[in-house]
Amino acid sequence: MTRRAAAALAALVVLHTWPLATAPHALSRNDNGDCQLNEWIVSWVAHQLPRAPLALYDANIFHPEPRTLAFSEPLLVPALLGAPLRWLGASPVLTYNALLLLGLWLTGLAGFLVAWRFTNDALAGLLGGCLLAFHPQTLTRLPHLQAHYAAFLPLALLFFDRLLEARRRRDAVWLGCCVALLSLTSGYWAALAAAALGTAALVRAPELLSSARALLPSLALSVFVAAVLALPPLLPYWRAHREQGLTRSLDEAKSFASEPQNYLATPARVHYGLWSQRFFGDRGGAFFPGVTALALSLLAFAGGGWRSPRVRMLLAIALAGFVLSLGPRTPAYAVFHALFPPMQGLRDPSRFGYLVLLAVGLLAPFGLAWLRRRFAARGALLAALLIVAVNLEALVAPIQYTPWDGVSPIYARVAAAPVGTVLAEFPFYGPAEIYRNAEYVLASTAHWKPLVNGYSGFTPVAFAGRAERLRGFPDAASLAELRALGVTHVTVHLARYRAPRLAALEQSLQARPELELLETGPSAERLYLLKQAVP
Repeated sequence: MTRRAAAALAALVVLHTWPLATAPHALSRNDNGDCQLNEWIVSWVAHQLPRAPLALYDANIFHPEPRTLAFSEPLLVPALLGAPLRWLGASPVLTYNALLLLGLWLTGLAGFLVAWRFTNDALAGLLGGCLLAFHPQTLTRLPHLQAHYAAFLPLALLFFDRLLEARRRRDAVWLGCCVALLSLTSGYWAALAAAALGTAALVRAPELLSSARALLPSLALSVFVAAVLALPPLLPYWRAHREQGLTRSLDEAKSFASEPQNYLATPARVHYGLWSQRFFGDRGGAFFPGVTALALSLLAFAGGGWRSPRVRMLLAIALAGFVLSLGPRTPAYAVFHALFPPMQGLRDPSRFGYLVLLAVGLLAPFGLAWLRRRFAARGALLAALLIVAVNLEALVAPIQYTPWDGVSPIYARVAAAPVGTVLAEFPFYGPAEIYRNAEYVLASTAHWKPLVNGYSGFTPVAFAGRAERLRGFPDAASLAELRALGVTHVTVHLARYRAPRLAALEQSLQARPELELLETGPSAERLYLLKQAVP
């Protein structure tokens, strides 16, 4: 059954992301700066690990700032999975798309295994795999690679459950590994794991207390394993956040929090056009899991299901996720923000809404398993129909992607430049439009030279002043700033300037002997050498 479920989930991944599988090298979500940033992150890890692993976090963006990889999500787990593709010559876009498809498949497979173990019903397991892999959060967040590496969270709940029931140390070790892998993928996953497992421990406290002598050392072992695996790679985050003051306030979190109506929002075609569109907004997320999933979740409580500690645990996790997704509107978020240090680097409380989808995705299989027992003669057909129904309710495809044909050939000239080359690209976008630097960040995968521009989850403290001093490029003040930063090469993207500014810019560039034109690209971009002294 596992092989058939894996094959079915692979086919569903292709369906739900269609037409991505038809041209994964040429289709992208590069209309979103976060997608370009994540393509750069996985490529940087693959580039730097074989060359200078101890300098992994000293990435090439935001030159001359140190530890700039720590300004964004680590993505170390998917980056390591994708590294062989980059080493074999795959482009950043192809690598990202392969990792996206793989992440969805792994999440679905994990959901299948956990739901199967919880219900002892393989078809109920397949339903759970579909619900965990294909829902509003995954299908609205294709540009966020970390959102698709959720597999270790349901597995963490499985090993926690097995630890309580069998009290085996190996389950404690696996639990710690799952938490570590979540933390090495995203700070949000670390926070969600802490919230889910903390809630599970509270709900199942009677089981913990009844065997405290046996279980507490095992739980301590889980914490130890997670810390040993995750803390050393993540220490640069602590250093960067301390040096740069990279924290998120509760006031900032308010503007990203969910509202109750977000739980009525979904991009699914069957619901969006009929009624859900009015609840769909730019912020707060989309968390409607579908009518079929909700109905089956309610059936999880039928036939004495409430007596199951697993069902009670999942219901509590859903409630915890809902409350935390509301952000500082409730005291719970402020308490968690104060007690769990990684929370202080996260700004989007709505991400906790994933716990609601996780709980529904694992509760619905209990409902299906109950139906299968009640209607044994037609249970398989009923299960097949319900699995089809949840996939139809989640369907967003065909999805509109952006064509990608690679970076400009002028970056090959930058790549061939000698050691010590530093690049700045114009227009140079400051904090208000920093997402527009993402294209420069992705293009740097063609040369890996230090880049003054940057885009990330956090912005260095000095970046705003730097952008202001470069605003008048190519005036004397901006050239002096570039020299102070050690810049040797400048790329100017003329197509990004509007007509009045463009004419003045071209005249200024011609009047600057310090800027020697090296090459012109196919999209009106120019590469200049910045001379350190004018003859």
